[in-house]
Amino acid sequence: MILTTTNSIEGFRIIEYKGIVTGNSFETKTKFSFKTEKNKAIMDDVINEAKEVAFQKLQTNASNLNANAVVGINVDFETVNGSYFFVSVTGTAVSVATDK
Repeated sequence: MILTTTNSIEGFRIIEYKGIVTGNSFETKTKFSFKTEKNKAIMDDVINEAKEVAFQKLQTNASNLNANAVVGINVDFETVNGSYFFVSVTGTAVSVATDK
């Protein structure tokens, strides 16, 4: 599946708009280290996991609409007290065909 933040895909033509799709995730930071570098690595892992889960849900929701691409993707990231991480990914599910 093609995923992009742009409203079009070079070399492809949008033939049908399927609808708005989202993917959300919520992750909790369960580990903590007093060493700054270790704590940054832990947070990086948690954020990346939350983002990956959100994108997987986005793709699943787009597939359920028989789309083969999502355009105009927007990623929103929120945190509460540096322990709870929320990622929301929104885009437009579309069917595309190559222009070739």
